[in-house]
Amino acid sequence: MRMAARPLAWLLLLGILLVTVLPIEWRPVTGEPANLERLVAFALVGFVFVVGYPRHWWLVLGLVIAVALGFELAQLLAPSRHATLKDAVVKVAGGSLGVTAGVAANFLFTRLVPR
Repeated sequence: MRMAARPLAWLLLLGILLVTVLPIEWRPVTGEPANLERLVAFALVGFVFVVGYPRHWWLVLGLVIAVALGFELAQLLAPSRHATLKDAVVKVAGGSLGVTAGVAANFLFTRLVPR
């Protein structure tokens, strides 16, 4: 599972980057509030990264936070986008929740599944 999670995590991160900096009209529409989309996207990335790199969860947390802030700042370069502190906080919160859930899942998996 770890080996599949690693490329998936990087692909998810690339997908979020593209959705973040491409023109707003190219952004997929789910019908959900944008903040919920941000929260869930970064939570998923954080979770999958921790599953892929379970011994480095603290580096994953730093990566997710840095990427959330970096992607938000990258929107300053896109004419049709805008960066806000609120959006950055939502992204950081989502990533942190995902990392926490991943750490908990790894802990439970190692305790409950016999080798």
